[in-house]
Amino acid sequence: MTFESHFLDILEKYKVISIIGLAKNVSKTTTLNHILRILKEKTKLGLTSIGRDGEKYDIISYFPKPRILVEKGTLIATAQESIHNCEVPIEIIKNTEISTPIGDILIVKILGNGYIELAGPSINVYLSKVCNELFELGCEFIIVDGAFDRRSYAAPLISDATILSTGASVSESMEDVIELTSHTIKLLTIKNELNQDIINISKEIMHNSKLGIIGSDNSVTIIDVPTALDAAKDIFRNLKEDSKYIVIKGAITDKLLKDVMKFTNSFKGKIFLVEDGTKLFLSRKTLGMFEKKGGTLKVLNPITIAALTINPTSPFGYAFNKHKFLRSLEERISIPVFDLGPSD
Repeated sequence: MTFESHFLDILEKYKVISIIGLAKNVSKTTTLNHILRILKEKTKLGLTSIGRDGEKYDIISYFPKPRILVEKGTLIATAQESIHNCEVPIEIIKNTEISTPIGDILIVKILGNGYIELAGPSINVYLSKVCNELFELGCEFIIVDGAFDRRSYAAPLISDATILSTGASVSESMEDVIELTSHTIKLLTIKNELNQDIINISKEIMHNSKLGIIGSDNSVTIIDVPTALDAAKDIFRNLKEDSKYIVIKGAITDKLLKDVMKFTNSFKGKIFLVEDGTKLFLSRKTLGMFEKKGGTLKVLNPITIAALTINPTSPFGYAFNKHKFLRSLEERISIPVFDLGPSD
């Protein structure tokens, strides 16, 4: 299966795709450019990003980067200052009035083929608003080019599915890269809760508070805490034999689960429920210990990772055996893996 054939299948299923990377120089922009070539003349495309991308040189490492090459007719949502760095004629369609440090986010139409720079909104609610406006302007498919290590933009409230990029620049150890990549995918794709009553109750809890417990009879105990990050003792004090779900708005971290396991064993058989997999900041060791002791994690909103793209070379002068890297990842994860070539 080629990346092109796989992506055409993706195109039939989803309307908004985000691309995120586990580090810089993992072929995220290369992946985007591959997709843009595949989509040529196939759909009316909208394009935006989180942060700035498409510049000639990385603003942190100063390594040269591949540019973002778009086709005539593409609509892009980008900050006003970045428009001056686009090498194509444009037509300003509207000002979204979403402000950024480098100007308002404008929606513009690309009037010729060429290179652009993207600098989209950095807040989820604004990004969602931009996507909606692109659809209203006639876009049939939208790509959100995510910043490296900004997993929140894989969230299902923003995109229908995500393509993840990884590579040698994450670590000099191939095994470490494989472990981190497979673990990240596991966290992002944690199983979702299917009971609609529990989903509705949990959404209500999250709307009104940071922490709540649902009993086996669907009764609710609200725990008044400013954040759930240090709430292990509060969870312990409020857990009962018939408690079924611990509902957390915000992140679950190593510290929280370690503290829970330290204070009590009564979490066994209980389900810790968060909004989506981007809220899980857990090491492989802590997650494994929690699950081994009988704890369970679930999410309200599942995330779909549609593909993994890889870059076996690093701009820092080392490279992995690309065939071994590819095979090893394919053995560890269940989603399609593709080597698309040069790094970004």
